[in-house]
Amino acid sequence: MIDLDRAVEMFAAASDLTVGIEEEFAILDPATLDLAPRFEELRDEAEGSDPLLFHHITGELISSEIEIISGRGGDLRDVLARQRERRRALFALASARGAELGSTGTHPWADYREQPVIDTPHYHRVEDGLKYVAWRNNTFSLHVHVGVNDIDRAVRVCDRMRPLLPLLLALSANSPFLDGRLAGLHSARSQTFTRSFPRCGVPSAFGSWASFREYIDLLIRTNSIIEFTQVWWSVRPHFSYGTVEVRICDAQSTAAESDALVGLIVACVAQALLEVDNGEDSAAAATPGHLIEENVWRAIRHGLDGRMIDFERGEEYASTEIAERLLAWSAPAREAFGLELAPAPFEHNGAQRQRALVAGGASMREAYESSVRDTRESYSEEVRA
Repeated sequence: MIDLDRAVEMFAAASDLTVGIEEEFAILDPATLDLAPRFEELRDEAEGSDPLLFHHITGELISSEIEIISGRGGDLRDVLARQRERRRALFALASARGAELGSTGTHPWADYREQPVIDTPHYHRVEDGLKYVAWRNNTFSLHVHVGVNDIDRAVRVCDRMRPLLPLLLALSANSPFLDGRLAGLHSARSQTFTRSFPRCGVPSAFGSWASFREYIDLLIRTNSIIEFTQVWWSVRPHFSYGTVEVRICDAQSTAAESDALVGLIVACVAQALLEVDNGEDSAAAATPGHLIEENVWRAIRHGLDGRMIDFERGEEYASTEIAERLLAWSAPAREAFGLELAPAPFEHNGAQRQRALVAGGASMREAYESSVRDTRESYSEEVRA
């Protein structure tokens, strides 16, 4: 099922800096905000009433989750316009069917043992292969695809992106609750998914397509995987699309935050591409995984309330500086490629807002209600404008 020669062809045909967005939402009962296993119902309704939407939604493991996929946008501006239309259509469909949509990295109180897996061959394979690890993974995320021509360049861009993964996670942290309690983490999603799935989290630095291909060949030969998507790294070259896919971020409660993160990720991939092409990527790309994992833990535990490690200087800095640092680093690429980013609302992320509500006396349910309200109002409001 994995055609590595075809993957090379896909990247040879790809264009730099096309963009695709995947946003995952929880399907909720409007009265209780419990997870509601209604994906198949919404999908079937879309097939009959909105064929365009039908081709841009998909399932993600459990029946109470639905994903909007933008399709390939020619650039950042184009893909954001496409995704806003997809959001409009999905939220209208959900409303018409009496469903609510939520967008945080985890559902605060849902019991994973009660969530049915969707009936597709792919997710049956995931369930059969992982069992508890798959059952436990009731999580929601934001994925961004950025086109890169030539698969060798794509592998090197992934290498260069490795030290940036915990920084993007800290910015996006939006899952402070799990199993009916405040988890003491800012991204419980990452602890549940990224730390549990095989071939997940921060990948090794491969250096070239030849090295990456040898790794995939080994996985195939030893019956470790039968689909490329069973390689769940937080950044990976996607064989089907000719893209670098960044998969580290929690789902975002507001459309503005999602748009801003998409733009920042595109800018980071563009800067990584510049460094690769200029031969300036090797030192950062070779950052040891055990060092990057220190920052991953800090992002999971403290999000933007904590401190990160600057490995080049060997010192800490406040996580509140992350956005400014990434914008400064990516400035050459943004200028070179004419990337105009949406205003970046990175002062307080979703985890901080929900934790602040609880610290002020709100219940977990009230904090989640506030987040769901933000999702409904901001995504809908944005697409009408």
